[in-house]
Amino acid sequence: VQLQASGGGSVQPGGFTRLSCRTSGFTLDRHAIGWFRQAPGKERAEVACIGRDGSTFYGEPEKDRFLISRDIGKNVVYLDMSNLEPEDTAIYYCAADSRGNEVDYCPQHADLWGKGTLVTVSS
Repeated sequence: VQLQASGGGSVQPGGFTRLSCRTSGFTLDRHAIGWFRQAPGKERAEVACIGRDGSTFYGEPEKDRFLISRDIGKNVVYLDMSNLEPEDTAIYYCAADSRGNEVDYCPQHADLWGKGTLVTVSS
Protein backbone atom coordinates (compact mmCIF):
# COMPACT_ATOMS: atom_id res chain seq x y z
CA VAL A 1 0.00 0.00 0.00
CA GLN A 2 1.54 3.25 -1.09
CA LEU A 3 0.74 6.88 -1.70
CA GLN A 4 3.03 9.20 -3.58
CA ALA A 5 2.48 12.93 -3.90
CA SER A 6 4.04 14.85 -6.76
CA GLY A 7 3.71 18.06 -8.69
CA GLY A 8 5.13 20.58 -6.26
CA GLY A 9 7.50 23.34 -7.23
CA SER A 10 7.84 27.09 -7.34
CA VAL A 11 4.82 29.16 -8.30
CA GLN A 12 4.26 32.91 -8.46
CA PRO A 13 1.52 34.51 -6.38
CA GLY A 14 -1.77 34.25 -8.19
CA GLY A 15 -0.58 31.23 -10.08
CA PHE A 16 -1.84 27.67 -10.45
CA THR A 17 -0.42 24.24 -9.83
CA ARG A 18 -1.71 20.69 -9.75
CA LEU A 19 -0.62 18.07 -7.28
CA SER A 20 -1.10 14.38 -7.86
CA CYS A 21 -1.40 11.58 -5.33
CA ARG A 22 -0.76 8.21 -6.91
CA THR A 23 -2.00 5.29 -4.87
CA SER A 24 -1.44 1.56 -5.02
CA GLY A 25 -2.66 -1.36 -2.99
CA PHE A 26 -6.18 -0.07 -2.48
CA THR A 27 -9.01 1.46 -4.45
CA LEU A 28 -10.22 5.03 -4.24
CA ASP A 29 -13.86 4.02 -4.05
CA ARG A 30 -13.12 2.27 -0.77
CA HIS A 31 -10.78 4.78 0.84
CA ALA A 32 -11.12 8.48 1.39
CA ILE A 33 -8.03 10.47 0.52
CA GLY A 34 -7.00 13.64 2.26
CA TRP A 35 -4.54 16.34 1.27
CA PHE A 36 -2.69 17.92 4.17
CA ARG A 37 -0.04 20.57 4.33
CA GLN A 38 2.58 21.69 6.79
CA ALA A 39 3.97 25.17 6.52
CA PRO A 40 7.24 26.17 8.18
CA GLY A 41 6.71 26.62 11.89
CA LYS A 42 3.09 25.54 11.74
CA GLU A 43 1.17 22.41 12.52
CA ARG A 44 -0.02 20.11 9.81
CA ALA A 45 -3.43 21.11 8.53
CA GLU A 46 -6.11 19.36 6.52
CA VAL A 47 -6.59 21.01 3.14
CA ALA A 48 -9.11 18.94 1.21
CA CYS A 49 -10.53 15.43 1.15
CA ILE A 50 -12.45 13.24 -1.22
CA GLY A 51 -14.59 10.48 0.19
CA ARG A 52 -15.35 7.02 -1.07
CA ASP A 53 -18.42 8.23 -2.92
CA GLY A 54 -16.61 11.20 -4.43
CA SER A 55 -17.98 13.81 -2.05
CA THR A 56 -15.51 16.48 -1.04
CA PHE A 57 -14.44 18.57 1.92
CA TYR A 58 -12.34 21.72 1.94
CA GLY A 59 -10.71 23.72 4.67
CA GLU A 60 -12.00 27.29 4.93
CA PRO A 61 -8.91 29.04 3.50
CA GLU A 62 -8.93 26.72 0.51
CA LYS A 63 -12.56 26.22 -0.36
CA ASP A 64 -12.77 28.83 -3.10
CA ARG A 65 -9.33 28.27 -4.58
CA PHE A 66 -8.61 24.54 -4.44
CA LEU A 67 -10.30 21.65 -6.20
CA ILE A 68 -9.87 18.00 -5.29
CA SER A 69 -10.75 15.31 -7.81
CA ARG A 70 -9.87 11.74 -8.63
CA ASP A 71 -9.43 9.26 -11.43
CA ILE A 72 -10.42 5.88 -10.03
CA GLY A 73 -9.11 4.00 -13.04
CA LYS A 74 -5.67 5.57 -12.67
CA ASN A 75 -5.71 5.45 -8.86
CA VAL A 76 -4.84 9.12 -8.70
CA VAL A 77 -6.22 11.97 -6.64
CA TYR A 78 -5.54 15.51 -7.79
CA LEU A 79 -5.40 18.81 -5.99
CA ASP A 80 -5.75 21.80 -8.26
CA MET A 81 -4.63 24.97 -6.51
CA SER A 82 -5.50 28.35 -8.01
CA ASN A 83 -4.81 31.93 -7.05
CA LEU A 84 -1.95 30.79 -4.88
CA GLU A 85 -0.72 32.98 -2.06
CA PRO A 86 2.63 33.01 -0.26
CA GLU A 87 0.75 31.59 2.74
CA ASP A 88 0.13 28.43 0.70
CA THR A 89 3.84 27.64 0.82
CA ALA A 90 4.12 24.27 2.51
CA ILE A 91 4.92 20.62 2.11
CA TYR A 92 1.80 18.90 0.85
CA TYR A 93 1.00 15.30 1.74
CA CYS A 94 -1.73 12.89 0.78
CA ALA A 95 -2.97 10.31 3.23
CA ALA A 96 -5.53 7.57 3.77
CA ASP A 97 -6.99 5.46 6.54
CA SER A 98 -5.83 1.88 5.98
CA ARG A 99 -9.14 0.57 7.31
CA GLY A 100 -11.14 2.68 4.88
CA ASN A 101 -12.94 4.58 7.61
CA GLU A 102 -13.90 8.17 6.94
CA VAL A 103 -15.52 11.11 8.67
CA ASP A 104 -16.95 13.98 6.65
CA TYR A 105 -15.32 12.54 3.51
CA CYS A 106 -11.86 12.57 5.13
CA PRO A 107 -9.78 9.65 6.41
CA GLN A 108 -10.86 9.04 10.00
CA HIS A 109 -7.40 8.06 11.16
CA ALA A 110 -4.85 8.79 8.48
CA ASP A 111 -2.17 6.15 8.97
CA LEU A 112 -0.98 5.79 5.38
CA TRP A 113 1.11 8.72 4.22
CA GLY A 114 3.03 9.48 1.12
CA LYS A 115 6.20 11.49 0.95
CA GLY A 116 5.33 15.13 0.72
CA THR A 117 5.85 17.50 -2.13
CA LEU A 118 6.99 21.07 -1.57
CA VAL A 119 5.03 23.97 -3.00
CA THR A 120 6.70 27.37 -2.78
CA VAL A 121 4.72 30.47 -3.66
CA SER A 122 6.89 33.52 -4.12
CA SER A 123 7.70 36.20 -6.63
